Amino acid sequence: MAQHPAEAPQFDVNGDVRVPAFLLPVSGLLSDEAAAFQRMRATMPAFDAAGVEPDIAVRRAQIQAYTEPAVARLRDMFAVDITTTTIGGVEVMEVTPAGGGHDPERVLINLHGGAFIVGWDGIAKMESIPIAAMGGYRVVSVNYRMAPEHRHPAGVEDVAAVYAVLLKDYAPGRIGIYGGSAGGALTAQAAAWLPANGLPQAGAIGIFGAGAVPFDAGESAYVAGYIDGSFPPPDAGGSLADITRGYFEGWDRKDPSAWPGYHLDVLATFPPTLILTGTRAMDLSPAIYTNSQLLKAGVRSTLIVGEGMGHCYHYQVSLPEGRDACEAIIAFFREHLG
Repeated sequence: MAQHPAEAPQFDVNGDVRVPAFLLPVSGLLSDEAAAFQRMRATMPAFDAAGVEPDIAVRRAQIQAYTEPAVARLRDMFAVDITTTTIGGVEVMEVTPAGGGHDPERVLINLHGGAFIVGWDGIAKMESIPIAAMGGYRVVSVNYRMAPEHRHPAGVEDVAAVYAVLLKDYAPGRIGIYGGSAGGALTAQAAAWLPANGLPQAGAIGIFGAGAVPFDAGESAYVAGYIDGSFPPPDAGGSLADITRGYFEGWDRKDPSAWPGYHLDVLATFPPTLILTGTRAMDLSPAIYTNSQLLKAGVRSTLIVGEGMGHCYHYQVSLPEGRDACEAIIAFFREHLG
């Protein structure tokens, strides 16, 4: 049905759009399971992604408790062995298929999400367990330094330290790096950091729920703030609340070590890249822009956009869409890791 003229979008002379209130139906392209999940959201408690709790230790405990049911479900679904150790002076968690049998020549490095402040080790397990079990990989998840105790480039330095040690056992072309949300952004930073600091480039990377530019760089942060609600929309000045608690404090928003998506010369050093986002995700614009920039730089980039999906929907492997995303991740690394 056509909208009544009074309800049509209003375009300001500067290009801003005043959007009227509207009803967004559940997509008819969703699986039955995903459609049911969308309907369930009406009865689910809201998740406070902004994290107003001032005590970071308390906030980390809150997120750990929030992820515990999901991790328990994954442990029931997938048989894996999990050990914690240290590589290159950095704490890591190694996740492998139960009883061994993982690929001896290839390894994946996981960089967990959590706004550069939380996520160890609950979100790390959510990102690692399905990929290790379904793909038969050794997944090394990195407990990189985060805010508010640390600032960029602490996280990517830790990733590089782990990567340098893994090079003793694996050819660089057989090491993959991936992560979701903050971990997706950190994956892009790692791809820029490694060759810039004398290390060979990884074989392939996966940037999920993120891009190689800031999360509020495009319009999707506005749209997702109102149709998804997992994160609040930008403020009147056009900026998202700093949920990283100052992780990038003092850094230019276009510095190539933090946000390489603005720099074609840096992107030209990237390996084959898989980018994963959703039509309701705040990271949709950064993902689209990063994919376009990588193609412009001559890098093989693949963009998957989940219809009706929100931020990091690949975490939800109980949904067909989430399972498909994980299978696509595994197929991508199988293709590109030698």
